[in-house]
Amino acid sequence: MSEARLTSLIIESPAPRRTIAVRVREGKSNNESPGVVWLGGFKSDMKGTKAEALDRWAEAQGRACLRFDYSGHGESSGDFRDGTIGRWLDESVAVYLRYAKGPQVLVGSSMGGWLALLLAARLRELKDLAPHAPLAGMVLIAPAVDFTEELMWKQFSPAIKRDIEEKGEWVRPSEYDVGGYPITRGLIEDGRKHLLLGGLIEPGCPVHILQGVQDPDVPWQHAQELVSRLSRDDVVLTLIKDGDHRLSRPEDIERLIAAVAEF
Repeated sequence: MSEARLTSLIIESPAPRRTIAVRVREGKSNNESPGVVWLGGFKSDMKGTKAEALDRWAEAQGRACLRFDYSGHGESSGDFRDGTIGRWLDESVAVYLRYAKGPQVLVGSSMGGWLALLLAARLRELKDLAPHAPLAGMVLIAPAVDFTEELMWKQFSPAIKRDIEEKGEWVRPSEYDVGGYPITRGLIEDGRKHLLLGGLIEPGCPVHILQGVQDPDVPWQHAQELVSRLSRDDVVLTLIKDGDHRLSRPEDIERLIAAVAEF
């Protein structure tokens, strides 16, 4: 397997300045299949199991593959505590406009599923800036849409809410990180500016959702609620009875690649 080209994109605004690490795999010139854009989850990075598997598949198929780390994640600079949905969305838009060429399939995992839908909406607003890279489809893995409000704030105890409001953050224990995840007041407050589940959502392309029924972080009912909000008819929800949140087992990877290959 050849390594994807590692490059970076400097983003100045809003401050502080940060350097976003990007891995670009060019598709073969004679391949007209859509490229793949990976949008990772909260506190994950572009070198995770699913992202690497997609990149290997894209190389074998001669398709383009674009991956990057949000600020405060992986190989990108920045403090995770400065991160918000709005900041990571701005970075996603900047990377897409700079590197995506030709039709693309957005693949969003967990928080990346929320960002994929927000990115699609932003691209429609900026259609004159990105006519060269229309969306061909979207594959969402355990999409954590509106998670800062629905899956965090509304589930927090009064004591946790008080810590966030008065101290500015609360460290949430996580089985994925021994140090836990800092949940900041900025993350919660900014998330409220980007909520989607209160009305119809127009993705602008076909959508396939993969959701584990045994997911302890994003309940499968949350995916059902999202489906009910999507305005298009070409939406597929695949429930995986024994699937967890990560959906990184070999059989899960096969499902993911099959879903992307549909487009």
